[in-house]
Amino acid sequence: MKTFKKVYIEITSVCNLACSFCPQTARAKNFIKLNTFNHILDQIKPHTNHIYLHVKGEPLLHPKIDELLDASHEKGFKVNITTNGTLIQKSKHKLLGKPALRQMNFSLHSFDGHEGSTDREGYLREILSFVREAAEHKIIFSFRLWNLTKDNATNLERSRNRATLEIIEKEFGLDYRIEEKVVPGSGVKIADRVYLNQDHEFEWPSLDAPEDDGVGFCYALRSQAAVLVDGTVVPCCLDGEGVINLGNVHTTPFSEIVEGERANNLYYGFSERKAVEELCRKCGYRKRFGA
Repeated sequence: MKTFKKVYIEITSVCNLACSFCPQTARAKNFIKLNTFNHILDQIKPHTNHIYLHVKGEPLLHPKIDELLDASHEKGFKVNITTNGTLIQKSKHKLLGKPALRQMNFSLHSFDGHEGSTDREGYLREILSFVREAAEHKIIFSFRLWNLTKDNATNLERSRNRATLEIIEKEFGLDYRIEEKVVPGSGVKIADRVYLNQDHEFEWPSLDAPEDDGVGFCYALRSQAAVLVDGTVVPCCLDGEGVINLGNVHTTPFSEIVEGERANNLYYGFSERKAVEELCRKCGYRKRFGA
């Protein structure tokens, strides 16, 4: 039986922002129902103990995220949430004190990625206020700035990031500039259970992208799998449109889906350093793991 480091469960396909780096999904707008969520948890339980509540969409938009966290705890799961952070003050009462919540990742690059964003300081102040309030709950926090270009950022990006980082440095009383410590692609610890991660701008794979020779490796269906809001199982969190549809948990058990023919072809293809799926041959993330 395949086991995974994590399984992504998309609890909504809806987002309150329109970031330049994140294509809007063509899938139907949807919010997962609690009974559906419980059904998925039961199916993935033999395969993992860690779930991430996103693929596309903004998880804090879900009106019953507190009930989803309670259900996760009841079934023995630890939860990671990735959010743009804009709704954190409205949602904090549904998050604080939830024992299932292990980690929260704040995509701070969303502020500059969304045209029309205003009041950087106010945006960050609300997030940092939540982090302070949540300190007693032992949650891990990761601040993400994934907006570097190949030459390590243009002057505009550097100035924007400097404005963001300066506020964070002041909040945590740092006596150094974060850029001097962090290496693109990795993180730096700035406080107890608080990290900052910088990386190059992320590109979602697309069937419209150019295809390469397919040589390379990926951890899809090795360390992770994902379930979209409609129950479609895909091999990783990057298949935001459900292109590699392995099956649906509403008609086929998850355990059977991840051991199905298409899933195994992908898995064993990467064992031989070969991408058998078209989308995988058009995904730059695979190149991070070399040939």
